[in-house]
This record gives sequence, C-alpha cells and structure tokens, in this order.
Amino acid sequence: MDKDKIIEALKAMSLTELNELVKACEEEFGVSAAAAVVAAPAGAAEGGSEEKSEYNVLLKEIGGEKIKVIKAVREATGLGLKEAKALVDGAPSVVKENVEAEEAKKLKEALEAVGAVAELQ
Repeated sequence: MDKDKIIEALKAMSLTELNELVKACEEEFGVSAAAAVVAAPAGAAEGGSEEKSEYNVLLKEIGGEKIKVIKAVREATGLGLKEAKALVDGAPSVVKENVEAEEAKKLKEALEAVGAVAELQ
C-alpha cells in the first residue's frame, strides 16, 4: 500500500476510528502523538492572520479628501453626517468592528480609494 492509498483510507475514517488508530500506533511503535500536538500551534501561528475571519477596520489617516472620506464612512456605517464627521475627525479611529473578512477588505479599499489610509486589525 503506498502513501496515497493510506491517506485515502484515513480520509474515509471517522474521528473515533482515527483516535483508535493513533492509540494503536503509539502502542505498536512506542511513540506518543503529543509531540505532534505541541508542534501544531507553532505552524498555525505562522499563518494565523490568514485564518482570521473578522477584522476591525481602522481609519489611520484622513488624507486630503476629508469630505469624500466622510461620505465613504457614512455609506459603510449608516452613520449620520455629524457622527461620521466626528469619527473621521477623530482619526485614527475604528470605523467598523468585527467585520467579516470580505466586507472589511472592501471597506478598506473604499477608504483608500478616496485618499485615506486604512488598516485591518
């Protein structure tokens, strides 16, 4: 049996079956799967920002087109003119919190399109 067939067989197993397989391998070969578990978070930490699903959109700098930035903030947030102006005047400030990745990216691009500097956190 080659490695591809083994991988296909593993994919077809339930979690209970995989758990039993791991225990059997530990007993048969005298090893522990704990070392692999410890190494996994280190690998996950490297790509952690890619896996993030929600962001805060931060308006860092207004740029030269303050009125356009206020309009973009109003459109994105639904705030009134006074509230949007206060948010823009208070930069750096968070425009929207806990926004899905796709929406956050679009908002950042909209702010940058009117001359502002925005950041996803």
